[in-house]
Amino acid sequence: MNFIEELRWRGMLNDMTPGTEEQLLKEMTAGYIGFDPTAASLHIGNLATIMLLVHFQRAGHKPFALVGGATGMIGDPSGKAAEREFLSEETLRRNQDGIRAQLTKFLVFDESPNAAEMVNNYDWFKDFSFLGFLREAGKHLTVNYMMAKDSVKKRLETGISFTEFSYQLLQGYDFYHLYKHRGVRLQMGGSDQWGNITTGTELIRRKEERGDSEPSDDRAFALTTPLVTKADGTKFGKSESGNVWLDPNLTSPYQFYQFWLNTTDNDCPRLIRVFTLLDKEAIERLEAEHAEAPHLRILQKAIAQDVTVRVHGQAGYELAVKASEVLFGKATIDTLRSIALNEFDHIFDGVPQTDVTQADLDACKDITDLLSVASKGEVYASKGEARRAISQNAVSLNKTKISDPAASVDIEWLQGRYLLVSKGKKNHLLKKV
Repeated sequence: MNFIEELRWRGMLNDMTPGTEEQLLKEMTAGYIGFDPTAASLHIGNLATIMLLVHFQRAGHKPFALVGGATGMIGDPSGKAAEREFLSEETLRRNQDGIRAQLTKFLVFDESPNAAEMVNNYDWFKDFSFLGFLREAGKHLTVNYMMAKDSVKKRLETGISFTEFSYQLLQGYDFYHLYKHRGVRLQMGGSDQWGNITTGTELIRRKEERGDSEPSDDRAFALTTPLVTKADGTKFGKSESGNVWLDPNLTSPYQFYQFWLNTTDNDCPRLIRVFTLLDKEAIERLEAEHAEAPHLRILQKAIAQDVTVRVHGQAGYELAVKASEVLFGKATIDTLRSIALNEFDHIFDGVPQTDVTQADLDACKDITDLLSVASKGEVYASKGEARRAISQNAVSLNKTKISDPAASVDIEWLQGRYLLVSKGKKNHLLKKV
């Protein structure tokens, strides 16, 4: 597979230094991307660069994933209007462990020649003295060169600390260290990282004392991918509740699946190329099918399936589909009965829930009482409101319509403790405690 051609047709190639494509066609090349461990999980904003590494490895090259245990203590000023809060070493280490676990779902870590490897820049920075770093790296790049970078220029108006100003030098030294000790020839990243990445190629050139006139066979290269934005130009990667995380404890498989399912038709052609491994022929076939029946959301479902399976596994994907059927689709009582006890919390995460005691149930004369008094007014505020809704055929219990406000409360509780109340298109879960 031609890595650069793959990126081109997928719209994932933004810029690269001269000679990059020739180098990648010539031999297996080691390349890396850095990940900032400022959170316990990566989010879908990181997925575009993760997919760079995935395609890189599929093309026969060797990917390195660098976790910035050292640079994470400072924070990259790129795209930031203000300086970040410093994180403790313990927090950074915990975040690094989470990121490492997530990357194993995308990259192959085995004994093959192009097996992926994880590195942490804290390993080579932890014993580096300040004076040693100035001698090793600081003397090779001028302040004028560093100030010309967009990430610095944009912050000069609001102010930038020396700590953040030095970030590009630290990242540049990362590239030099991996180049010198691990044979890494290429650094990749998002388009906002071009300045930091080319600082690395320049540092390598100057430390190796090569002139500009004649290209060298062992020079370093840079490549970036466009930042993924929505069709309207706004930032991609956030839901109403904030970041969409890869960690299921932060974003459940159902919420993750729903995020992709709810993307607009205009965004799908870009997203399916960037975030899935479907080939060009398969994508164009899906686009043609989608154009004939947009209401079936064929593209959205294809993206949601591909990405959810990779991040949360087949079981997580199937659970997300089941949850979607239960909450929005044509699920039946049999669908609800098939939900295992340990799946209820995942499926109904975000759905309003109310505890009902046995004493509450014993005090109920009918369904009306259950949906108003026993539920503490959280399903329906009063008996009258509950009675009217039932009479108007607007209420279902466990996906079965009820029409008699005086019906008995002797009903089936799923797994002996759950009752799903559907009020029109809204859902409420009663839990027997």
